[in-house]
Amino acid sequence: MPKIKIKTNRAAAKRFRKTASGKFKAGHAFRSHILTKKSTKRKRNLRGPNHVRACDAGHVARMLPYL
Repeated sequence: MPKIKIKTNRAAAKRFRKTASGKFKAGHAFRSHILTKKSTKRKRNLRGPNHVRACDAGHVARMLPYL
């Protein structure tokens, strides 16, 4: 029997990237629209890197088996 390939969750593949240390990078929420009412400081802080928390990293890793 051939080895079964696991499908990558395409929605997760578009949202997460794996770093060299094995952590997952993600974009920030609340950064896409209605930016006028958000403070400059808040928007600036949303620009920085966002890493998936350790408790959620296992779920992301399962959705992205070949990253």
